[in-house]
Amino acid sequence: MDFDLSDEQKMLAEQARGLLAGRTPFDHLRKLIDSGAEWDEPLWRELAAMGFLGANIPEAHGGLGLSELDLGVISQELGRANAAVPFFSAIVLAADAIRLAGSEAQKAEWLPRLASGEVVACFASAEGPGPVLGKGASLSAGRLSGFKSPVADAGVASIAVVQVGDGLALVRLDQPGVRRTKLDSFDQLRPHYRLDFDNAVAEPMPGAGRIETLLDRAAVQAAFEAVGAAEACLKMGRDYVMERQMFGRPLASYQAIKHKLADVAVAIELAKSNAYFGGWAASDSPDDLPSAAAAARLTAIKAFEMGARENLQVHGGIGYTFEANCHFYYRRERVLAVNLGNRRTWADRLVNAQPGQQGKAA
Repeated sequence: MDFDLSDEQKMLAEQARGLLAGRTPFDHLRKLIDSGAEWDEPLWRELAAMGFLGANIPEAHGGLGLSELDLGVISQELGRANAAVPFFSAIVLAADAIRLAGSEAQKAEWLPRLASGEVVACFASAEGPGPVLGKGASLSAGRLSGFKSPVADAGVASIAVVQVGDGLALVRLDQPGVRRTKLDSFDQLRPHYRLDFDNAVAEPMPGAGRIETLLDRAAVQAAFEAVGAAEACLKMGRDYVMERQMFGRPLASYQAIKHKLADVAVAIELAKSNAYFGGWAASDSPDDLPSAAAAARLTAIKAFEMGARENLQVHGGIGYTFEANCHFYYRRERVLAVNLGNRRTWADRLVNAQPGQQGKAA
């Protein structure tokens, strides 16, 4: 196993970073918030045109058929740019769920449309605070009842992959039996909704028992996104302290500031290594995936939290204002920290994934 990206993966990262750098300046993100936009639709179309939306979708269904590590490269750059697109919901979760658990007919109908950007999907599993997998929704004779909340990007999605027990179902969101209610979201660039289902038409997905694998694979991609964002926080903080003068000398010259940024850099390197291993395990070593995913998830949460908080701290009072740029990453960090379950959830999964410990974790 190589512990560095290949030349092709580095080129993929450069292409993604080049596209996003020109399309996601902070002033543009502010305009999206001020206008009440729920996503950057023009950017989504460009990502589709570049083929990024089809990265983990098989070539037979209109995608590129790339590896999970390749997908992680894209996730990392989207995290770095704090992009306002439903990539995690539609591609990392929903498209992967259809690929893993969908019927051949469902794959043929939806995967090409997701890869082209024609359709946006969301993934609905939680039912309020607590476990990431809810127990309240019920599916009977092709009809779904219950609710899911919070559901990221449900406002712009056409379909939802809904967790029901240990299975999944596909639901069109533009039908009478579905009601969407927008929730207050701490991250204004990643809106969340409550979905209520009242005898809504739903298609069961035959691949029952794949939810845990899906969550592990998604955790790896969430780790890549957090690593990219943490790197952006570190760079933002470093650039500021090198320019900011205090008592006649650069703020960066103070040892306490150096220690803060050095600690963030170390945390990022650990998280990045775990994310790389998780990406490799997702494609090449399924037996290692549960442990690798949990380790990647936990270290990435820590790295991003450290990066976002220290970035705010070194900026001082100005860092807490809307005019500064720190809050974009702090808001995203707070949402990613509980997305797919909190630290306790993934710490338990990490313990439970160790040999001889299955079923023993609380």
